[in-house]
This record gives sequence, structure tokens and C-alpha cells, in this order.
Amino acid sequence: MESENPERIEVGLKQETQSPIAIVGGGPAGALAGALLAAGGEKVLLFDEKLAWEKPCGGGVTHKTLEQYPFLREAHSEYKAVEDCELISSSGQRARFQLRNPVAIFSRFVLNEMLLERARRAGAELRKERVTRIDGKAGDWLLSTPSGEYRASYVVLAAGARNPFRGQFSKAFAADDLMVTAGYFIPGRCSLMQIQFLKGISGYIWIFPRPDHVSAGIAGKMGETSTAELRRMLERWLADHGFSIEGAQFYSHILPALRPATIEALEVNGEGWALIGDSAGLVDPITGEGLYYALRSAELCAEAVLAGEHARYKARMEEEILPELRLAARVSQRFYNGRVFGESVLERMVALTQRSATCRDLMCDLFAGIQGYRDLRPRLYRSLPAMLAEVLGSKLRGALRIRRPSPSSA
Repeated sequence: MESENPERIEVGLKQETQSPIAIVGGGPAGALAGALLAAGGEKVLLFDEKLAWEKPCGGGVTHKTLEQYPFLREAHSEYKAVEDCELISSSGQRARFQLRNPVAIFSRFVLNEMLLERARRAGAELRKERVTRIDGKAGDWLLSTPSGEYRASYVVLAAGARNPFRGQFSKAFAADDLMVTAGYFIPGRCSLMQIQFLKGISGYIWIFPRPDHVSAGIAGKMGETSTAELRRMLERWLADHGFSIEGAQFYSHILPALRPATIEALEVNGEGWALIGDSAGLVDPITGEGLYYALRSAELCAEAVLAGEHARYKARMEEEILPELRLAARVSQRFYNGRVFGESVLERMVALTQRSATCRDLMCDLFAGIQGYRDLRPRLYRSLPAMLAEVLGSKLRGALRIRRPSPSSA
């Protein structure tokens, strides 16, 4: 294949003799994979047309993620540790509680920049270029950019859910497998993290305090409503709750939120290639949380590549990550649209959280990422008697307060 830039071809051919690994995408998954592979002695080329960039998602890093990757916890000045949390149902019920393990909320630009710098220090070569085409086969890939061409022996795809190459290696995601997010970065400070559930929307509005601004956004399943309508809903909510978007910057993004059938058929690697992070669809379809899965998939992929056992990546994913996401996909619709005892699941959940200390303990563990879906049902069954007793006690105390006469009337 000929190129208008023969010097760039020459660079690519030189790199081929060193068996480089090409990583397409410089988000958290791609950056961590680049750092680990380069630290393990591999020649790494990491491509991203923006490198560090912002996203409308909250940027919340769970306690589980901080424990797995201590270097994130140690970056104290780069995130805001948030303990105060409030859940709001579509009818306006509120449950406010303290998180036992704070959520570390990063600016996504800062988080990406920090991870990319780790990759650079480890020896990865970062190229601020957009990959426009991938040709070839395992062991001999040819990647084209507007500046030239590069050869690589292995390709790691980490370029998001709607990247143009996913269909080349696996099956492209359908619209039903995607979630739309839109949001504003609002100047100012606050300390309360809020989640507002919405009627008729498989998603929510969020308020996430960041170190120097507030991330306010909305997420909904693609096809339920348009991005424009989601934006209007968010703007109305912000106005009603005292947030001004004057001078705020608007962002929009697409996340995977896979259906059960899609996760069952998911392929994360093959001969000479692997998918990690959002490119592999590794986002919780209930909460939209994907940072832990992005980082962990990058780690598992790098371990398999460095060991020369590429199939180990999928095996480890099947052991650790995919069962959780399959279960989340199966219950997602029931979570957002199901009913229990004549009322919506979300209304019941917020009411229980408001009135039951046992339920608040469970919510704290869910926010911390230390309570998985696979053992959630047994815990609910064990905890239900205590929750119901606490709810009943709360109602009785409320009734007594209403009926107790005031001193003046007595």
C-alpha cells in the first residue's frame, strides 16, 4: 500500500521488527493497558486523536477500584472524596445517607491525563493521531492515520462503544445495546452526590461534585427518548434545584448498556486482537459504571499478552467480570420498570433506604463496589426481616410523633 508520507512508512517498518503492540484509544482502559504492556517490556504504540479529554459521565471511582489500583487513591489532590449521597425517586421521595467508603470523583480529563502519563513513563509511545483504517492479519497489522501508516503484531481496541473497528473484529453493537449520556460541567462547589430516577426512562440524573466544578448529567437507554429531550429534562431539573448552567459546558457521549443476548455472545479477543473497556461493552447496564471494568479488563488483557497466552484473557473475563454483567443485564429492565407490591421497584428501594439502616448498609456496599450482583439476592433474603422491622418501626415512630400532643395543648 502506497502512502503520501514515505518517512512515516519507514518508521512503521522499523517498528515492525520490534513487534509493536498497537493500542487504539487512550481512555482509562487503553492507557492502563499501554502502561502495563510497556512496563512488561513490550514495544507499545498508543493512538488517540485527543489523548486526554473530558466526558459527561460523573467520573466516580469506587472503593473497590481504589483498593485494586492504589495509585488512584494516592492522587489525593486530583479527586474529591464524597461521602454524602441522596437518592430521589421519580415521585420525589428522598433518602439521604453517609457512605462508609467515600467515592473518589475525578475529572475525566485529569484521570485520563494521569493514566496516559503513567503509560508514557513506562515507555509507551503516545501518538495524537486518529486511526482511520486497520488492515492485515494477526502478527502483521497495518494501521492507517491521516499522517501515515504503522505496522503492529497485535491490536488492542480501546476506542469506545461506537468505534468504527469493532465490527471488523467482532459484532457491532445495535442501538438497543447503547445508552445516551448528556451533561454540563457547572462552575462551583458542592459536597452532595445526588441520583434522581426518572419515570419512563431506564436511567437517571446525576449530580457529582468534582474538585473545582459539578458534573451534572443524565443517562437514558438509546431509543427511549432523544438526546435533545434528555437535555431538556436535565435543564428543567437543574433549574428547579437551583443550578445555573450559565457559563457551563455541555457534553454528550454514548456508553454501552448491553442486552442479555449481546453479553452472552460477547467476544473479547481473537487471533491477534483484543477488546477492552467500552469497546468490549464492559459497562454495568444498571448503573452505567464502567471505570472499574475498563481498568480491570486492561489489566487482565495485559497479563495474558505478556504471558504469551492470549486465550487466558477471555477465560479470566468469564471467571470474574462477564457473569456480573450478564446478571445486571437480565435484571436491568425489572430494576427500572418493574413493580413490587403494587409500586415501582425504584420507589420501594428509595423508601427502604430512607427508613431502614440495614438497607442503607447494603446501598453503601453497592456504591463502594464491594457488593456484587451474584450474591445480592441471598443477602436481600437474609436482610429482609430486619429491613421490614425497621420500616415498621419508622412508621410507628412517625405516627406517634403526629399523635403526641404538644405541651401547650396539654
